[in-house]
Amino acid sequence: MDKNTVKGAVKEAVGKGKEGLGKATGNVRLEADGKAEQVEGKAQKTVGKTADAARSALRH
Repeated sequence: MDKNTVKGAVKEAVGKGKEGLGKATGNVRLEADGKAEQVEGKAQKTVGKTADAARSALRH
């Protein structure tokens, strides 16, 4: 598993936490930051999955 896949998953989870905390406290900025971090995490996970697929294809 590529390190970007793991880092992306962590970033996505942290973003969900920030978004939830922002909603709970009424902090719009924190909520928006959380959503943005989730998008970054999803993108990073996609990069990692693509790298994994490329490595797998080269091995076979």
